[in-house]
Amino acid sequence: MKRKRWKIQNSTDHNQVLALADSLNISNILAKLLIQRNITNFFEAKKFFRPSLDDLHDPYLMDGMLAASLRVIDAITGNEKIFVYGDYDVDGTCSAALMNMFLLELGANAEVYIPNRLDEGYGISTEGIDYIKEQGSSIIITVDCGITAVEEVDYAKKIGIDVIVCDHHQPKEKIPEAYAVLDPIKPGCSYPFGFLSGAGVAFKLARAIADRIGQTEIVLKYLDLVALAAAADIVPLLDENRVLVKYGIEQINTTPRPGIKALLRKARMEPGSLSSGKIVFTLAPRINAVGRMGDAMRAVELFKARTDEEAERVADVLESENLERRKIDEMTFSYAVELLHETIDLENDLGIVLHDDNWHPGVIGIVASRMVEKYHRPSIMLSTIDGVAKGSARSIAGFDIYSALEECKDLLIQFGGHKAAAGVALEIENIPEFRRRFNKILKERLTKDEIIPEIMINSKISLSEITSKFFRVLEQFAPFGPGNMKPVFLAENVELVTQPRIVGVNHLIATVRQPGNDKVFDSIGFGLGEFVNQIDKNKNLVDIVFTIDEMSREGKVYPQLRLKDIEIKEKPEN
Repeated sequence: MKRKRWKIQNSTDHNQVLALADSLNISNILAKLLIQRNITNFFEAKKFFRPSLDDLHDPYLMDGMLAASLRVIDAITGNEKIFVYGDYDVDGTCSAALMNMFLLELGANAEVYIPNRLDEGYGISTEGIDYIKEQGSSIIITVDCGITAVEEVDYAKKIGIDVIVCDHHQPKEKIPEAYAVLDPIKPGCSYPFGFLSGAGVAFKLARAIADRIGQTEIVLKYLDLVALAAAADIVPLLDENRVLVKYGIEQINTTPRPGIKALLRKARMEPGSLSSGKIVFTLAPRINAVGRMGDAMRAVELFKARTDEEAERVADVLESENLERRKIDEMTFSYAVELLHETIDLENDLGIVLHDDNWHPGVIGIVASRMVEKYHRPSIMLSTIDGVAKGSARSIAGFDIYSALEECKDLLIQFGGHKAAAGVALEIENIPEFRRRFNKILKERLTKDEIIPEIMINSKISLSEITSKFFRVLEQFAPFGPGNMKPVFLAENVELVTQPRIVGVNHLIATVRQPGNDKVFDSIGFGLGEFVNQIDKNKNLVDIVFTIDEMSREGKVYPQLRLKDIEIKEKPEN
């Protein structure tokens, strides 16, 4: 019994596939994967497989960039104190470290301000502005925040501080009246790529300043931070994001800065094997943990560390905070599951809205994501902070949770975010009505089928088609992420060479092959242990949906099948 809905992507034009495969000397399946990514000829494929820094767009195409770069150069030459105002997640801390180190390299008098998540909340605050004013600063550069801070920017102007907003989030109806506003998706901005991370926008400002003073190349050393931020913030890995992440990951794998090297050691990883996926699942949680649990400035200190000893000391703090975060995360998740079964009827309600006075605000976003993963329902987790219910919303594919919150805005104190994730605050007494209306919106927009997880399959394949050349070419599709996801394959009537068994916490492993072919593949299915007792290798064949990872054995790299779902079939009688 498969666990999810399988959907095979629409077929591509067969003649187009044959022509592209012939021009590139690759298999039809690989050509099909390229065409699904809108790569249809030799020259587009060359650009895809060989991303170049020359493909990056001119930063001055971004509205406001000229004014921003000139103001920063004036501040540097005039020895004004510049404050970089960041955010407490991976993107925000990478952005702040990047901009601060770049400014210091140019001789600027520059410092960083990161709000405390638990005391100040997200974004620019008047409290933060007052502190910066007390330090004698006359200019603030926001990174990964600021696009909705209309009142706060007005306040800063009133007390004599120029604000340059560097952000990538969705603006609201009114744009802050800052000295300059850099956001590729703000109305009136014709920048050719709208999906940069916060660190990507900060990099663009640094690049523009460096171009203007004739030192273009000095910003390239910060591509590692741009790559960390882009991968962790789940921005589409298309266009120049693909270039930035590819070169940034190469930099980490060859010459990691002390802070990232220390972080890799804590994750028991060696430079050389890092991928965008490993950033998301191993490095990002460690960086995020210090912001979730308290003071995110420690992440900035890690990135700025000059020696291995200094980096090791700060990385120890991140590791300790991450272990504590995981404990709280697990307790919160367990209680949330219990509370769900006590208070929510999933037969009638398509969404999950849970509230507890004592949930740690630093982990409820993670727990909301875990609830979506477990139940495949849009989920909102709320805690009580200063007498108000505040929390995080996470969605499923195909449901715009931001627009749903927009329809409930009369019940909300504030909200912000995008289609897949948002932050929200409301009065505690409004939670029951908010839950009712949120579920009403879900019932109007989602069917029961849509809350069953779906796997989009790129292509059917025979395991015998996974040759060493196929694997080498497929690796060049990386870095993988939104917009360029790791290809998903379906292999039918697969034979089990070994009886499947469970390893770790409910993970299935088995060796498989295509009947009639001697080539075998190791496979692993995380969380698929339930299938082990349902499969008899002597009686069953299986259809498997999987991606292809690499595994190392005795110094050699081999493909490993990462199973996503299984359908069990009876072996035909001889």
